[in-house]
Amino acid sequence: MPPDSNAGLRESRVIAINRVAKVVKGGRRFSFTALVVIGDGAGRVGLGYGKAKEVPLAIQKGTEEAKKNLFSVALAGSTIVHPVIGEMGAGRVLLKPAAPGTGVIAGGAARAILEEAGIHDVLAKSLGSSNAINVARATIAGLRALQRPDQVAKRRGLSAEEFTPKGLLRAYTESERGPIVYEDVR
Repeated sequence: MPPDSNAGLRESRVIAINRVAKVVKGGRRFSFTALVVIGDGAGRVGLGYGKAKEVPLAIQKGTEEAKKNLFSVALAGSTIVHPVIGEMGAGRVLLKPAAPGTGVIAGGAARAILEEAGIHDVLAKSLGSSNAINVARATIAGLRALQRPDQVAKRRGLSAEEFTPKGLLRAYTESERGPIVYEDVR
């Protein structure tokens, strides 16, 4: 990854912090785990899990791992391209596209990830485990499983216009083009 690829990233967001104990001869040794998500709010998101003796170090390690795990999400305007179920371990998360203005209808770990990815209109439901780590990893798996309309069209040997709804295709192409930047005319 080029060194300037992390330029548009927001501040990392902590989903969950957990105190864990290792039992040794003299008693318990405590350490901390931190589940961290980072994104640019425009379709790139990453998840990291850090472990350390102190909370700030665990968060820092989680942030570093999240930056390494960044990937792009297929967006159609402010929502996702198609419904998908992400699975990881016992966690299952259903993600469905929603109409503009709906907002992020999700709870806990899934909400944080979807907001950091820049998805503004989506419906999400946790179907399996309620564990934050499993839900977060299942959400990431679901977002990774999203297929872009142009890739599906190429695989089927068709053009994207033949099977993709016009509104969805228009929103997808606008998302791929990037935000419109207006120049100051004086």
